[in-house]
Amino acid sequence: MSAGWGHGVGETALTILLPEADPLMREPFPAHVSVLFPFLHEDRVDADVRSGLAALLREHEPFELTFAEFGRYPGVLYLDPWPADPVRALTKSVLAAWPECLPYGGIFGDDGLHPHLTLANSEPPETAGTAYDAVERQLAPLLPLTVTVREVTLVTWDGAAWQPAEGFALGAGTARD
Repeated sequence: MSAGWGHGVGETALTILLPEADPLMREPFPAHVSVLFPFLHEDRVDADVRSGLAALLREHEPFELTFAEFGRYPGVLYLDPWPADPVRALTKSVLAAWPECLPYGGIFGDDGLHPHLTLANSEPPETAGTAYDAVERQLAPLLPLTVTVREVTLVTWDGAAWQPAEGFALGAGTARD
């Protein structure tokens, strides 16, 4: 959910917001694991889409994710969620309903990136290794972090930041906190 992607106003994403992990963040966006980015433009997210999302996501039970291992993409420091299969299952379900929403716009292939929690992504290539080594040393004592995932949040880019638009509960009969 970084502003570096060149987002357009009204772009949306489906995310798992992780406020418990916000203290680990080294970027100015909330801790999250993307379920599907980008999703439909907000102009297309009508009552039918919301109802469809709610029904689809109720089919998935709440689950726990544990973050204990660091990983890196070029220029990115992240935490791997374990197990990642529940996040992949959410993505697969949403893609089955909205196949036009290719993960990351297809730039990483049809499957996108594996689930991850981006911690830092603004360090230039020439200093990223050293800087992210230091961040790992600083954050390692705070791990592992285990969270319970109870909802998926639709977020919308307002031109300056991602704003939560609506939360969709996982599991039948689960209420949003």
